[in-house]
Amino acid sequence: MKHLNTSKTSKAHPLWLSHILHRLSGIGLSLFLPFHFLILALAMTNPDRLDQFLQITESPAVKFAEFGLVFLLAIHMFGGLRLMALEWLPWRPAQKTLAALAVSMSFFIAGIFFLKAI
Repeated sequence: MKHLNTSKTSKAHPLWLSHILHRLSGIGLSLFLPFHFLILALAMTNPDRLDQFLQITESPAVKFAEFGLVFLLAIHMFGGLRLMALEWLPWRPAQKTLAALAVSMSFFIAGIFFLKAI
């Protein structure tokens, strides 16, 4: 029986970490969406309560949470693009570089959003 090379499937491998980050960002976004829809519903059902909520959103903690949300969205988008490239394009050794680039671009986009928010 041939011994499997476990270095490619190691949990420390960058592509495995990219996979986990993509999964966690998807979970984070799906947990956020019901809350978001609940707040949007306030616009129709209780505008005064919505105004109170919007005043809370001016706090620095909420601004930082928005940075996290934009980062989750960007990392999920770039992770999805990386996965589509993996499925549709031939394998290239640059997959690790693409995964690192996806994370870097996500931090960049979220950082720009954060700087404009504060």
